[in-house]
Amino acid sequence: MRKELLIFGSSGALGNGVTETFLKKNYDKIYLFDFKHKEIAQTNVKQIIVKDLSVEENVKRAFGEVSPSKESVFFLFSTIGGFAGGKKLWETDVKDFDRMIDMNLKTSFLIAKYFALLVEQSHSGSICLTSAYTGLVPESKKAVYGSSKAGLIHMIKTLAEEGKEINLSANAIAPYIIDTPANREWMKDADYESWIKPAEIGELVDSIFQSYSLVSGNVYQLKHRLSENKISAKKK
Repeated sequence: MRKELLIFGSSGALGNGVTETFLKKNYDKIYLFDFKHKEIAQTNVKQIIVKDLSVEENVKRAFGEVSPSKESVFFLFSTIGGFAGGKKLWETDVKDFDRMIDMNLKTSFLIAKYFALLVEQSHSGSICLTSAYTGLVPESKKAVYGSSKAGLIHMIKTLAEEGKEINLSANAIAPYIIDTPANREWMKDADYESWIKPAEIGELVDSIFQSYSLVSGNVYQLKHRLSENKISAKKK
């Protein structure tokens, strides 16, 4: 059985680290979707330019690059999303609400919709979307961001139930802070060792895909990683 992988948002700070991990794994075909790409020499990789993924026609066109097959298991990981925060709910402009719904929920809905249609015509599949810790645990000044991510969580759990009919499993990850250059610049005095690394997220998602027939409807909280330095010090 062929294993075919789709990564949406492959060139962002999270997507780049995740993609580097997946390129080392045993997938017969890897499709990378983003608005820009860096050169990759691997022959099993197809890079596809996509525009605004909150527009259904753009998502439909992107999935037109992938052919369904009863001989293939399809996997999809999406890093697509955005952040808006720093204001209490009553201070938040409705434009920020609309932007978060479009970037975090509508895009994920469209990606999940067209992936499910692909899997329905194929052997089976598994999807993993990127939510956020605040989608599970409310935080001050993140109301619209957290609400959009909470909606994503509800959607993925519903898809896990519906997906039983077409051999589709569905899960999500919920990171707190990911170790990216932008986040390091934003929080210069933080304990970076406790932050989740993009490559580690790639390893986790790959492990979910390896057990896709068993694992569905889960949201994996990624708040803090254990410090290797502290673990080593404790052993001494």
